[in-house]
Amino acid sequence: MRNSDQNLVVLTLYIIGVSYVFNRMVESIDDQVKFEFKKAVVDEQLKEQNLLDQVGISFKFKSSYAIDDVKDLSLSIENKSENIAIYVDWDNSSLVVEHSKQSRRVIRKSPDLTRDLAVPQSPSLIAPQKTLSETVTAEDVFVRDTVAGTYSATKPIINITGLSQGGSPQKNLYNDFMQERKELEFSLQLVLRISEVRVGLAPGVNIPPMCIINCPFTIRKLHWTYALPWKNK
Repeated sequence: MRNSDQNLVVLTLYIIGVSYVFNRMVESIDDQVKFEFKKAVVDEQLKEQNLLDQVGISFKFKSSYAIDDVKDLSLSIENKSENIAIYVDWDNSSLVVEHSKQSRRVIRKSPDLTRDLAVPQSPSLIAPQKTLSETVTAEDVFVRDTVAGTYSATKPIINITGLSQGGSPQKNLYNDFMQERKELEFSLQLVLRISEVRVGLAPGVNIPPMCIINCPFTIRKLHWTYALPWKNK
């Protein structure tokens, strides 16, 4: 065998070996997703309802999550005004999943959730120049500990892997999502009631009309290159 042929064989084997190691490395990287809050859409709604100078809504997310890792949402609502009271009506708020058209009841989490989830939730007051920070999720993510008598959010707020176990439309959506061809969408339909501070919110007495703010989110599958060291800087 000529030297040139030997060199070609060695080069071919080298490329095959490098490709094998590279593919194994990519396969070993955990799948990660990114949650994004469409703040501009919310601000536009607040502007249309003449609330942009009075209300601020934001959510806190990490740069990435393992699939099915997110079980709740960290929400902050700011009352920017000087003289109005903002009430968050939790029982009329809902979480809407676009691909299933499912509307789910919202639960405001507490450190030790022992009450029956069916019990009505009291509205939260946000006084002028104050900010309310809460963790919320959907009612159906909770599982009750029969021994302790408490509820814990143990299921994902959006069950991504569950799509792979559904019918053909769900499986196709799952495959498209995992191949980064499609994003998943859901929204928090947040119900606010706004009144003058002196009026208050007594049950059955002058209850202010509801203001519905649609807070949309997208979930996208991250490309494996997210794990490259310089991507995290």
